[in-house]
Amino acid sequence: MEKMGVFLGILIAFFSILASSVLSRTLPFSSKTTVLDVSSTISKTQDLFSLNFQNVLPSKHEVHHSSESGLSFQLHSRLSVRGSSEKDYKTLTLARLARDSARVKAIQTRLDLASLGIKKADLTPLESELEEEKLEGPVISGTSQGSGEYFCRIGIGHPATQAYMVLDTGSDVNWLQCAPCADCYQQADPIFDPGLSSSFTPLTCETQQCRSLDVSECRNDTCLYEVSYGDGSYTVGDFATETITFGDSAAVENVAIGCGHNNEGLFVGAAGLIGLGGGALSFPSQINASSFSYCLVDRDSDSASTLEFNSALAPDAVTAPLVRNSKLDTFYYVDLTGISVAGDLLSIPPATFQLNDNGNGGVIVDSGTAVTRLQTEAYNSMRDAFKKGTRDLPSTNGVALFDTCYDLSSRKSVEVPTVSFHFSNGKELGLPAKNYMIPVDSSGTFCFAFAPTSSALGIIGNVQQQGTRVSFDISKSVIGFSPNKC
Repeated sequence: MEKMGVFLGILIAFFSILASSVLSRTLPFSSKTTVLDVSSTISKTQDLFSLNFQNVLPSKHEVHHSSESGLSFQLHSRLSVRGSSEKDYKTLTLARLARDSARVKAIQTRLDLASLGIKKADLTPLESELEEEKLEGPVISGTSQGSGEYFCRIGIGHPATQAYMVLDTGSDVNWLQCAPCADCYQQADPIFDPGLSSSFTPLTCETQQCRSLDVSECRNDTCLYEVSYGDGSYTVGDFATETITFGDSAAVENVAIGCGHNNEGLFVGAAGLIGLGGGALSFPSQINASSFSYCLVDRDSDSASTLEFNSALAPDAVTAPLVRNSKLDTFYYVDLTGISVAGDLLSIPPATFQLNDNGNGGVIVDSGTAVTRLQTEAYNSMRDAFKKGTRDLPSTNGVALFDTCYDLSSRKSVEVPTVSFHFSNGKELGLPAKNYMIPVDSSGTFCFAFAPTSSALGIIGNVQQQGTRVSFDISKSVIGFSPNKC
């Protein structure tokens, strides 16, 4: 009888522990809150519009060289390169979010087509009326035209012409505006003239580079290309090889790049785009980089960071498995399995975030998308947990795609619930409060910077990546996140 009592006691204790773990799911050693510095953030948004942005000059940004790297691209925010045409911070925010929505829609459409086995070339013909060295370079944040892109400063041709290029992990084709221009938008630097470069070599139609294009056409055995984007932007021109220079330290020859004579869209300030995707024509693929990394500075900052190739993963990096889509090799997927708020793992089935065999679902890490998108049910679970932890903060109306906003105009700082991503290898990435509670105006309105999507695809955007060095180890299929490594 005594043994039976002991057995029952152990059984009751076991089920008590099990019930407790199921109900709370509180993670061991996880912090529940973190501090957001409200006053300094508001002050920064106000200072942005006390300056005359029209006086921002491209010469302001000089290429710098890391002592640890032989080659360097510098990265900057678009705001620091081009300035802003907006009159206040809220107008700037709304413009950014509108462009961001267009980009997300384009990404989702491209993946939907790929999952069905449809190539863009089957739908969009080219406009026929047109006539292992370690490398590193600098990165800039981009908000002035409503975009979340960052710019890198590179040299093109021989002798090298310096230019700002949009940094994009969601694209493969590299391109820039070229003279003569049938239609060119405004950019910070002079238009590139291929006639002045001794290393400019047009590609013929039979080359592998030309055949790798989604949309191409042949004219007099010269390869023509077209790339279009979800917001209506596009570039059309000659496909060629050129020399790309990292500062003045070293150069990479014979990089396939589009020479656009007909370009239109919201790339104002940048000369073109450097594609960092996983396709054959992307810059990392062409230089056979085993890895690359970038650190995105604050989107409203005039400071710079770097884009590096073949650099080692930081020892303190939070790593996660890098997953590839067999239907489309451009995007980099991270094996996300869960999200925690205030130290509690949310009851979201891990399958919510998984990439399936048909090429649907999954979560990509994208430098060009600003705001992280999550499937609606996952987002609702996350938002509700966050709101539960901010009941003492004064709420206010939603703004654009943000439905959870607060009036913090009377606060100097606030405590908010922690937010973390969890990966299939058991690692956890905690986000700084400033990467998910962001200002949308200069008067103290802050919003929870995530958004729902009806698509199966999730996207980790650049607002959540700010201040973190994101490393893509292609050879080992690992993504690394190193906070405070700009």
